[in-house]
Amino acid sequence: MTDDELINLCFIEIEKILNSNVRSLRDYQSMPYPEMSDVRLFQNKLIEEELAYNTNELTHTNLYTEQKMTHEQRLVFDKILNAVITDFCGFYFLYGHGGCGKTFIWNGLFSTIRSRGKIVLNVASSEIAPLLLPGGRTAHSRFSIPITITDESTCNIKHGSLKAELLI
Repeated sequence: MTDDELINLCFIEIEKILNSNVRSLRDYQSMPYPEMSDVRLFQNKLIEEELAYNTNELTHTNLYTEQKMTHEQRLVFDKILNAVITDFCGFYFLYGHGGCGKTFIWNGLFSTIRSRGKIVLNVASSEIAPLLLPGGRTAHSRFSIPITITDESTCNIKHGSLKAELLI
């Protein structure tokens, strides 16, 4: 990378910070404005990883999954999917005995939402469940939750970090 490319990437980062505060380098006449064609080189790798999937394959998986759902599974699936589509905030805890189709529903939601070009972060509380979910991680790992919890414990995600951008 040349010095000029490095300087341009620095100005792109400054522009991103200013934009998050409703400002721009264009607000400062003495400051150069970066060549934004280089912005691709400076994108969040965590977000890129979460968007690197084959939407055609996921659409096919989604159609297969929806055809195999029971009526009860379909009601749960539709309720959660509708909340995602309409941006209705909520928490959903899917529970039931082993073999009732919880992972099947989550995998169906995953393929449906991702086939629409959205990011899905699969998390679970136990160490085994993430193995059953595409891209699954424990909640402790994904949200930087400390293992030992005290009254002063917080998630250790820094403002402006790659992980913070991914979660936003």
